[in-house]
Amino acid sequence: MTAPRLSALVVAHNEEQRLPECLERLRFADELVVVLDKCSDGSRDIALRHGARIVEGRWDIEGDRRNTGIKACSGDWIVEVDADEHIPPALAAEIRRVIATSPHAWHEIPVDNYIGPRRVRHGWGGSYGKAAYPGLFRKGAKVWGRDRVHPRLEWTGTKGPMLNERLDHYVDRNISDMIRRLDAYSTARARDLRERGETWGSTASNVRRMVSRFFKCYLRRGGWREGGYGFIIAVCAGLYPILSHFKAKYEKE
Repeated sequence: MTAPRLSALVVAHNEEQRLPECLERLRFADELVVVLDKCSDGSRDIALRHGARIVEGRWDIEGDRRNTGIKACSGDWIVEVDADEHIPPALAAEIRRVIATSPHAWHEIPVDNYIGPRRVRHGWGGSYGKAAYPGLFRKGAKVWGRDRVHPRLEWTGTKGPMLNERLDHYVDRNISDMIRRLDAYSTARARDLRERGETWGSTASNVRRMVSRFFKCYLRRGGWREGGYGFIIAVCAGLYPILSHFKAKYEKE
């Protein structure tokens, strides 16, 4: 039998500092597709040097640009990563083994998140960070929703077991980056809510959501194991819905 073809998909916006290492780690794939969104730096030249198929454009909706990248892939399977993510050799080998035998349509990949040089494994969630993500899927199985941040997903086919090996995600350089990311996420979420004529529930419901998300990340997801970083992650996860709510309710575009 012919081995399934694997496409590696990267969506980037001005990522010339992080893109080379990300693409270097994707040489195990049969095809490399890079979507360049409003890029004005050297990202295009870097992608060309790595032999990537390039799709260039301008997208305001996160789901739209990711769906554009999926359509550009020609492989039987797709592994989707961001420019700040690296696939270690052990994970690359597992991906090739899985696509050769899996009867399923998609698999989640576990994630090791890094803040600066420190690995922070516990406490992520609540729409603020990912401990795992559905990054390996058959072509046609995954469609992103039309949202600016954390787009919804529609699936065709069955979910397979989570992979064992972990992806390295260099999510933030420091605490200031964490706070800036919270502000950007909540602003984008508020724009989505305003366009749908929503404010994500009442203030009271968002206060309850704030408390429940904090305790879910800090206690249930083990954020307490990470010291101060785990506490900050839980705070940001709790603040995300209520900040989005207030921005949608009180701020104009």
